[in-house]
Amino acid sequence: MESTISKQIKDRLASASNILIVSHVRPDGDAIGSLIGLGLALQNAGKTVQMVLRDGVPGSFRHLAGSEQVRKEPTGTWDTFISVDCADYKRLGPAFESIEKPDINIDHHITNEKFGKINLIEGDEVATAAILAHHLPEWRLVITQPIAAALLTGIVTDTLGFRTSNMTPASLRVAALLMEHGADLPDLYTRALVSRTYPAARYWGAGLSTLKSEHGIVWGTLTAADRKAAKYGGNDDADLINIISAIEGNKVGMVFVEQSDTVKISWRSIDSSYDVSKVAKHFNGGGHAAAAGADIPGAMSEVQPLVLRTTQEMLNLK
Repeated sequence: MESTISKQIKDRLASASNILIVSHVRPDGDAIGSLIGLGLALQNAGKTVQMVLRDGVPGSFRHLAGSEQVRKEPTGTWDTFISVDCADYKRLGPAFESIEKPDINIDHHITNEKFGKINLIEGDEVATAAILAHHLPEWRLVITQPIAAALLTGIVTDTLGFRTSNMTPASLRVAALLMEHGADLPDLYTRALVSRTYPAARYWGAGLSTLKSEHGIVWGTLTAADRKAAKYGGNDDADLINIISAIEGNKVGMVFVEQSDTVKISWRSIDSSYDVSKVAKHFNGGGHAAAAGADIPGAMSEVQPLVLRTTQEMLNLK
């Protein structure tokens, strides 16, 4: 049965003609899959659609049909503005600072600030792509093979290949439904979670060489110099956090990534009883109990000890 919020979105999309869809900076698979999946569905319904990511689409996701349409800045005008998979309006990027906030905000982060005029926030879902897979038919939008591939990519990446603690039988049924629509799970899984470029592997090596463990926390550090030496083109951790969070004997995994004037931190709860989202929220970040992140102004030498100490204290790690 349609919820009131879902019906409001359905009505708004039906009346829209020129739509802008955006997601957060340094986009992950769920941001990209949700953006492309919704964008293609709306195009197929006869809408004019702009899909915007400030940092563009990383090479590892450019196999998705529709990725070539994603631009880094919006142009012209639109009558409907949609944000997907973004908990904090500021994370859409500076291009949107002077733009009126979204008409529709669709997300699965429990820390979402509900900054849209209509907010569809389902914190129990494993991915924003899973929310869309459920609601697109309600909104009279057809899930074709390219759309199914984009949405399944979002689910596979945000669940680390169906391994996160929030996985449910319903989530697996959604994945199966998308496979029935033509999505190739083995291929998408391999491209998103297994295959890595040579520069990414070298970048991992730099981070792994810095590993430290203390008070139940295991962490690695990636500097701007590491990124340059590895010739890694992104400004993220190349999913190193997934390796670190698999290390046994710890409760929380972390990666610190040096940016130009901030440090990006990713947290993963290795022990499901530790909610890392509250630590990220403390630093104006967000996420889930099992996975969260934040960007903190300052130098690595100042930020790292502060964040490690705060993580230990807030999670009562000893």
